[in-house]
Parts: sequence; C-alpha cells; structure tokens
Amino acid sequence: MNPRAHPTSDPHASPGAPSAGRWLVPLGAILSLMPFVSTGTSLVLGIAVALTVGNPHAAFTRRATQVLLSLAVMGLGAGMDLRVVAEVGAQGVLYTVVGIATCLLLGTLLARALGVSREAGLLISIGKAICGGSAIAAVVPVLRPKEHEVSVALGTVFLLNAVALFVFPPVGHALGLDAGQFGLWSALAIHDTSSVVGAALRFGPESLALATTVKLARALWIVPLTLAVGAWMRAKGGEGTQGRMRWPWFILGFIAAAALVTWVPALRPAGDVVAGVSRRVLVLTLFLIGANLSRSALRSVGTRPLLQGFALWVVMAALSLGAIRLHLIS
Repeated sequence: MNPRAHPTSDPHASPGAPSAGRWLVPLGAILSLMPFVSTGTSLVLGIAVALTVGNPHAAFTRRATQVLLSLAVMGLGAGMDLRVVAEVGAQGVLYTVVGIATCLLLGTLLARALGVSREAGLLISIGKAICGGSAIAAVVPVLRPKEHEVSVALGTVFLLNAVALFVFPPVGHALGLDAGQFGLWSALAIHDTSSVVGAALRFGPESLALATTVKLARALWIVPLTLAVGAWMRAKGGEGTQGRMRWPWFILGFIAAAALVTWVPALRPAGDVVAGVSRRVLVLTLFLIGANLSRSALRSVGTRPLLQGFALWVVMAALSLGAIRLHLIS
C-alpha cells in the first residue's frame, strides 16, 4: 500500500485549471527558492495553487518532496557540531521516552472517546508522538491499515503541521521564550520534521540548530516503535506482521554531515554554505508539501480524527511548554 496515494489532480478544479497548474506549480517552486520568500509564505502559496487550479504534477511532486526533505535535513547537519548534536541527543532520552509514551496513551484514550477507528487513531497518535508523516509511513507496512485510514491520518497531521508553522513562532515570542526554549518546544510539540524546522527557521538560527537536533533524535524512535507495533500485532494474532518498516536513513546522513565538518575543520566554511542551501531547499519542500494537498484529501479527514489530532496536539504542546518553563526539561 502506498500511504501517500492520492489522485494526481483535483477533479473539482475549475475548467482550464490543469493547464494553469502545469506552469503555476513550477513557477511557485522557483519562487520558493528566492531569499525573500519565507517558510510560511511558501507553504501558503503551495496550498493556494493546489486548492484553486490543482496540481497536475502531483505524482512527481510527492516523490520529490520525500527526496528533497531528506536532502535538506542531511544538509542542515553540515552546519552543526557533532559533539553538540550528541550531547543534546543524550540529554533528551528520558523526556523523549516519557513524551512518546504519554502521547500514545492520550491518543489511544482520545480515539476511543471520539469513536475513531483503532488503526486511524493509532496512526494519528504515532504521527504526533514522533515525526508526523514519516512515522506514519514507517509503520504502515507493519500495521497494514485500510487506505482511507492512512489518508485520514496523513491529512490530519498535514493540517495541524500547517497551522503549527504559523502559530508557534508568534506564540513563542508572546510568551518570551528564548531561542533555545523555542527550539526545544517546537521539536517536542510539532508533528512533522519539515514544520519543526520551518517554524524554528522563522524564529532564528539558534532555534533551528536545537530543534533539528532534538527532532531527529526523537525520529530515531521510529525504529523501536515500529518493532513494538509489529510485536503487538503478533500478540493479537494480526496479519500485519509481514511488511517491512521504512528506516529513517536521512538521520544517518545528518549525523555523517555533522561528523565530517566536526572532524575536518577545514570543511566548515563549505558546510555552512551547504547548510544555507539546505534551508532554501526546505522552503521549496514546504511549497511542494502545500501543492500536494487536494480537496479530496481534505474531505477524507472527517471531524472526529481531526478533533483527536487537535486535542492531542494542544495537550502535548501545553505539557511540553509547561515542562520547559518549569525547567523540568532543557
């Protein structure tokens, strides 16, 4: 099953829209690479194109999104010190475990209370607990949910990611969070890696470095969680134990890039250039993520899964923010 399978264009787009989309999507992609275009602007531009004229290149842009996001994340590692990355990752193990366990428990309870199906509720909870669409895609081959349940989970995560990109930076400023606090908060409270990095990028470079490191350390938990889901399915006599999980190889690329510039100091200037280019590639990726949306995907979400995702998001954001403000995690 392809968890990102959607129609290649929106059947409800206005007459003449496909031809307009053929050149508006490439034009928007080029515009997103310009230094004056922000992450939020790029995402909104992609959504606007998708919902007005449609995206006739959807099959290509969905594939490109995954590749570009992985490359952008790996490139960001070229601007970081591996020793700092290792220190941050080691410090975050305890609250990462507690945070993931709390999120999965709350997500399960909310899904039952709202009448969301077990698989869809679990996918939404996993997406919120770790790294959004990447975590959902990783666990799908093991869990083997129905296709519409995957679409519901991905659509819910996408909508909340889009909101987070715009809401978190102004909230962080209003609450007086410093760069480190905001970077940590965004990594813990926002679902998807792309939106975490996008929100932190809007807040500042120090936030970006911390948020990326913490989020990727958290994303490593895709592996043990997927194995745990497989064991749970076997214990229940489920049929979803034959698929292969998707490994987050881009995290290894991030670590390798950071190691290279750390151990070979002469490469640091080049690493800074690569990191700068990667930040622009991330903005392009957010445009493509927006352009991949469709009206049919929006309709598939439904009220109950969206309520589950929203409630879980708000509660976990509040808990993580409270822990940061009380200096329980840092």
